Amino acid sequence: MRRLAALYVTLVAALTALPPAVPASAAPGPTVTVTVEQAVTSLPVAPEDRTGYDKTLFSHWTDEDQDGCDTRADVLIQEATTPPDVDARCTAIVGGVWHSYFDKRDYTTARSIDVTQLVPLAESWDSGASRWSAEERQAYANEMEDPRTLVAVAATEVRARGDKDPAQWEPWDDSADCRYLAEWAVVKSRWGMSVDQAELDALITMAAECPTEQITYSRVR
Repeated sequence: MRRLAALYVTLVAALTALPPAVPASAAPGPTVTVTVEQAVTSLPVAPEDRTGYDKTLFSHWTDEDQDGCDTRADVLIQEATTPPDVDARCTAIVGGVWHSYFDKRDYTTARSIDVTQLVPLAESWDSGASRWSAEERQAYANEMEDPRTLVAVAATEVRARGDKDPAQWEPWDDSADCRYLAEWAVVKSRWGMSVDQAELDALITMAAECPTEQITYSRVR
């Protein structure tokens, strides 16, 4: 009996010492810190294929926390440099100021700002999202865990970028290139996306201008 009691005490102690369970929504894998160049050259290279792409396959904008504000409104509120006034139903966002790092300008109306996936939805489809589940695509399109996935920037810049990758488009403001490169590398690495050869070449060229830039991220998939 004493041996059983001792075994029970040992078992309880071992269970108590175990780390807490990881929520299903938490990003798997450890936190990684690397240079941007290391992140870029570690990305898998594969041809892009847009067959079957439809924006509606990425369900957004959702209201994950059910606070009445959808993801787009949440990002606008969070990224405002001067907090806006928000009505009770989150249908009107007025009076704030937003800094768009794509063009290094401040905007005083929410309608001048677009909330967009840093790696556009079509580009993510080309880079592996075509093989994701509907739940994974929704999670990507609305991700709030890492603020680099979604950005609030000038609507004119978002329209100019469209679905282009860094081989075809860079921010208007040259001083934003290192930040844009770093965030692109984070999102692609975090979500396990690939790059095509032209994109990789452009990213490596950009990384040479940002030799000390480091990124820290945890993989989602």
